[in-house]
Amino acid sequence: MNRASRGERGEGRRTQYAPSPDRSSVRLSEDRYRPRSRRVQAEPLAASWKPPQAQLEQDPEEAREARRRRGKVRRLVGTYGWRVYALPVLVVITVLVAFNTAGEPAPPSNSAQSREGVGVEDPGPEEQPAPPRDLNIPTAELPTGGGFTQSGAMAYHVVPVPPDGVSGKEVGSGGTVYHYTIEVENGIDPSSYAGDDAFASAVERTLSDVRSWIGTGKVKLQRVGADAPDIDFRVSLTTPDTAKRPDVCGFDIQFPTSCYSRSFDHRVVINLARWVRGALAFTDLGLYRQYAINHEVGHALGNSHVGCKENGALAPVMMQQTFGVSNDYVAQLNSVDKYNSKAVPADGKTCVPNAWPVLDFGDKVPGGG
Repeated sequence: MNRASRGERGEGRRTQYAPSPDRSSVRLSEDRYRPRSRRVQAEPLAASWKPPQAQLEQDPEEAREARRRRGKVRRLVGTYGWRVYALPVLVVITVLVAFNTAGEPAPPSNSAQSREGVGVEDPGPEEQPAPPRDLNIPTAELPTGGGFTQSGAMAYHVVPVPPDGVSGKEVGSGGTVYHYTIEVENGIDPSSYAGDDAFASAVERTLSDVRSWIGTGKVKLQRVGADAPDIDFRVSLTTPDTAKRPDVCGFDIQFPTSCYSRSFDHRVVINLARWVRGALAFTDLGLYRQYAINHEVGHALGNSHVGCKENGALAPVMMQQTFGVSNDYVAQLNSVDKYNSKAVPADGKTCVPNAWPVLDFGDKVPGGG
């Protein structure tokens, strides 16, 4: 292929490959490709990066300003490298994370628990200093006795209601009907409590006794199965480690304790350690178990703690008899619990252990506040 001659562009010369008697034109065309020589003739091999006319029309001040900006960018990139590009991205990510965090709802708080050491309107456990270790409460210690599982799975299974697993007999002569399940924490060795059926039978017999809450005439109770549509509370055999969790019974009382926790799925927590060994104030383990059931179910029905009202009388079932039947002992224990510190006065009165609410209602009965 032949290039266009200079003559075609108005210079009147032929291409280097066209026949010509003029040797000087051949030499000039050869000079065009001599290495390191300055080409002053013929067409350029590449166009200028900026057309000449644009260069003429650009304002000199604008050109200098553009060069200054380019210089600043080069120096910035040379100094900080990839950080120059990463910084804006990090700023955007930080703003988005802060916005999302601010929009998250606060976690729910544990707002209502009742236990041997805390009243029914307890606003929930908080981080508290460890209770004093020099409490002189000889009746609050866990008695010696059989072994038990210390820690379970913190998940429960419902003991089926015989014979069909749906519901038992409704007991009581009047008042509001409360439906309850009987449950056992997974992971407990059955040999320590004689198995699920034995525990369930003890709970149902106690709550069906006319000396229990149904004897007030203001409460009716019915045991139901896991699929019942309306469950008011769950009587649950629970390991000591699960019971002392802050979201269950708490840790403000250093002795093993049972409780009622409304926020923990309306659960009446029966501490396995106490179920197996009882309390020092009780010489009869069966009587203590009846007391523990009636006391914690009493919280589920809306009752708070009371103290011994008359020296030598039967203790109210809502007295904290797990720790003793002396007002002085209970008051000393409650002194470390800011939610329950005034429930019992240290007046020297001592009662006799009692498991049944119908014998002494104290100031509280179901439906009475």
